Amino acid sequence: MAEIKNKFWLRAEDAALVVIDVQEKLAPAMDPDLYKQLVLHTNLLIEGFKAYQRPIIATEQYSKGLGHTVTELQGATDQSCVEKIAFSCCGEDQFITALEKTGAKQALIVGMETHVCVFQTVIDLLDRGYTVHLVRDAVCSRFKSDYEAAIRTAEKAGAVITTTEMALFQLVRVAGSEGFKTVSKLVRQRTP
Repeated sequence: MAEIKNKFWLRAEDAALVVIDVQEKLAPAMDPDLYKQLVLHTNLLIEGFKAYQRPIIATEQYSKGLGHTVTELQGATDQSCVEKIAFSCCGEDQFITALEKTGAKQALIVGMETHVCVFQTVIDLLDRGYTVHLVRDAVCSRFKSDYEAAIRTAEKAGAVITTTEMALFQLVRVAGSEGFKTVSKLVRQRTP
């Protein structure tokens, strides 16, 4: 029973948020509905992680060509931003070092593209022994078919597929706490 809880329960004290490659020149190519939801929900998760003083690591894929993290997600790069050329974040030693420094055992994954950099990072993190929670309403791809295939395959590989609200309320655990007030305020900003 504890194994199930260890895998499926996101714990604030063990979690790091990883924001993958939400960049200026890549964003316009994304499916507009998925991208809009990614920005809204990633910002909610960033604020939630900041409220719990948990680590946030952002990555940028070849920023010389693809630009930097979009201005709508500036809070993502406040703590740590890793430049990379490997599709998987784990292909960059600087990312591994940054993640290890956090002491996190769980990685909450958001970003783009779901079927390339996000998916490859999920697989590599699972292979390294991390519990990976992939936030389905905070990732996107150019085509919904790629997005859907990546979500399904990541789940089969062992990632926990979650949503923004599921993740935020798992961090809180108890109604009436200060964290609950913060998260309740955040989720009221969310639109269907």
